[in-house]
Amino acid sequence: MPWWAKVLVVFALSRVVSTALLLSFAARQGANAWTLASPDYASFASIWDGHWYYIISAVGYPSTVPVTADGHVGESAWAFMPVYPLLVRGLTELTGAGFAPTAVVVSVLAAAGTALLLHRLLRHVLPEGTALFGVVLFCVAPLSPLLQVAYAEPLFLLLLCASLLLLVERRYLAMLPVVAVLSFTRPGALALAFAVGLHVVHRWWVRRREPFPRREAVEASVTAVVTALLGVAWPVVAGLVTGVPNAYAETELAWRAPYVGYGPLVPFAPWIEGANWWLPGGAGVGVLVISVVALAVLLLSPAGRRLGVDLRLWSVAYALYLLAVFFPQSSTFRLLMPLFPLVGALALPRSRTYRIALVVACVVGQWVWLDLCWWVDGYDWTPP
Repeated sequence: MPWWAKVLVVFALSRVVSTALLLSFAARQGANAWTLASPDYASFASIWDGHWYYIISAVGYPSTVPVTADGHVGESAWAFMPVYPLLVRGLTELTGAGFAPTAVVVSVLAAAGTALLLHRLLRHVLPEGTALFGVVLFCVAPLSPLLQVAYAEPLFLLLLCASLLLLVERRYLAMLPVVAVLSFTRPGALALAFAVGLHVVHRWWVRRREPFPRREAVEASVTAVVTALLGVAWPVVAGLVTGVPNAYAETELAWRAPYVGYGPLVPFAPWIEGANWWLPGGAGVGVLVISVVALAVLLLSPAGRRLGVDLRLWSVAYALYLLAVFFPQSSTFRLLMPLFPLVGALALPRSRTYRIALVVACVVGQWVWLDLCWWVDGYDWTPP
């Protein structure tokens, strides 16, 4: 069986498992802000952010930002980027299908593409069997139900995986069209620009043992700069359309207001605030430090080093990006999905017992995540 067929079989089987779990929760779902009781699959898969994407698909973006009673910028569609909802809208107009089923199909196809590209990416650093098991872990991971709901993550992961594959293959300029779409799909282009910049520095540092031709140096540097510019393109668009220069940042900050109130974005401060909010008295900061150290240990461990330099640089860049701008809450797990290349390190042990146990743990994790974050149980304060 060719490699791509194995990957697609893995993907299909994993989707059967996740679909069964989603349907079991849908059957028990009560009436809520988005659906009636016991909704069908497509409706259940289109709640939460899926509803925002539906609004954008239907009516686009507002020309102003909403303002709360106390004068702060409120939540609005400007927090969500346009590629995914507008792609779904185009397909609904072509096919006549509704938003929800079309959005789910787009997500599933994008996720299948990600699985295929992830296999190719891991094969640059790992043997065939290990790379395939890495794909298995990606497909059954605790948050893998997100691969088949009306969220932009699957499309973003597809574009990100394509970008990382091109980076590993040193096809720098070919990254730019992909990054251009990525930068209007989900936040993360700035982290990718940082990773490409680190890649340039590393290649220059080791140039005596691994030549870094001038042409490649120029192309890589241009790619880093253009990617950084694309990373701020959507905030610029939001500012120009609404007339509020920091409309995007203020809209994003509105989502953390229920936790810590309104305030400016101070790089790296949100995680300290969040740690103290969730676990006061220094315990939260301690957990944060342990988590950062654990990631560093993983990346520097023999298993982490098997991933090669570029995938580890991406992991460092994205982790620092999250630490700089994100407020930790129940969506944190979803925001960690772009660290998916790390499944390669978890896939290294060849023990059958280990691999079976890890897959079972991941499937149990799917149930836990759906229970805690996806289905709506009364007043739900843990959005996915």
